[in-house]
Amino acid sequence: MKLKHFNLQLGCQFLKAFSDESRIRIVHLLFRNKEMCISDIELVLDFTQTKTSRHLIYLKNAGLVDSRKVDQWTYYSVKEEVSDFVEMIYKYLDKDQNLDKDLETYKTLYNNRELAVSRLHSRKWSFQD
Repeated sequence: MKLKHFNLQLGCQFLKAFSDESRIRIVHLLFRNKEMCISDIELVLDFTQTKTSRHLIYLKNAGLVDSRKVDQWTYYSVKEEVSDFVEMIYKYLDKDQNLDKDLETYKTLYNNRELAVSRLHSRKWSFQD
């Protein structure tokens, strides 16, 4: 479903959400990667959990971001109905070095994830009393 009615109040709400660099970076990651958990966002952007949560709550309240829970994990994504609006914003920021660096960091993190998980599973834990 796409936005059918875009009014001044909704426009102000969206543009206020995009008035902060941290929120621009978060939405960009979500938009390009479809869905991310909060811990991945924290790692990529080198933010604290508190800062990341605060910005995600702001984006959610602004109507730009959705969330879903899976066990103890919360995954965030850009709402489908605002994806056209978000896409237009990022067309203008297409060559921004900071946003490109964020995507590259996530790509590295994602590619190394399977290796890290494999290492954790193969590691033998020994507990000393």
